[in-house]
Amino acid sequence: MWAHRLIAPGRLEPVEADEPGELRPGRVLVRFEAGGICGSDLPSFLGVRDLLVGASHGKPGYPLHELVGEVEASAADDLPVGTRVVGWAEGHLGLAEKFVARADQVCALGDDLTSVHATVIQPLCTVLYAVARLGDVRGARVAVIGQGSIGMLFSYVLKAAGAGHVTGVDPIDRRDAAEAFGVDTMEWRASSEWAASLGDGPRPDIVVEAVGHQAATLEHAVEALAHGGTVLAFGVPDDTHYAFPFARFFRKDATLQAGITRDRRRSLDVARDYLVEHREMLDAYVTHVIPVADAQTAFELAVQPTAGRLKVVLEG
Repeated sequence: MWAHRLIAPGRLEPVEADEPGELRPGRVLVRFEAGGICGSDLPSFLGVRDLLVGASHGKPGYPLHELVGEVEASAADDLPVGTRVVGWAEGHLGLAEKFVARADQVCALGDDLTSVHATVIQPLCTVLYAVARLGDVRGARVAVIGQGSIGMLFSYVLKAAGAGHVTGVDPIDRRDAAEAFGVDTMEWRASSEWAASLGDGPRPDIVVEAVGHQAATLEHAVEALAHGGTVLAFGVPDDTHYAFPFARFFRKDATLQAGITRDRRRSLDVARDYLVEHREMLDAYVTHVIPVADAQTAFELAVQPTAGRLKVVLEG
């Protein structure tokens, strides 16, 4: 089967790979239809070993995990052959003609969405799960640090859930997308500068850190936060330990919430139905669709944040 393999930092190579072997119970073999490039894939593309799936580094199909495809073989009773599914590729080995997925980490698709648009269900489900854990956000002042593809989903979902004021913060100019994603104030500057500028003015009750891969933006989130507020640390860490401004956090009597998604099948079901209802966001969200044969071009595009570029999707 065809696959792409990471042969050096920032370099993918098309290869012929062996098909996955016999399926373990509760798994399905899926033929690739479309895949979304996630911000958490990009450090791996650049050579950083992922803390959770580092064993996959260098294997054909790595790194891609947001996938849509058709079940070709099944060891799961409720996902028969021919079912279209969306969700996580096991081991993040989805950049291949066929990939294995756990049945509890994918959900079935109808005909409501194209395969390209259906890729959005996977990142959306992680956002919906995290926002649900925040509780009632109606009337809250919220800020989202990072207005790339995942940060924009947070802005949209929080506003749709009734947040009183949504501030987006990004060093890239995202003002053209603000209205489509419910952002009331788009701050085109570094998060450190934004946090320092708040002074005695109103501060957000909730700050979502949607960047990850470093610790500085967590510090900026704590600095910006109102007393008694919540920091949602959603961005994926690349290291086991981070320095954290605990004294400042302590004095603000704040809450820190992590962003991992559990109960994935149910969460995907919820996101599928939500996206069908809110499909108006899709044209603004999926900005680039590139043939999977040109995966190198797609990853090079995704790894360089630019105005006007949000979600990059690979299509089979």
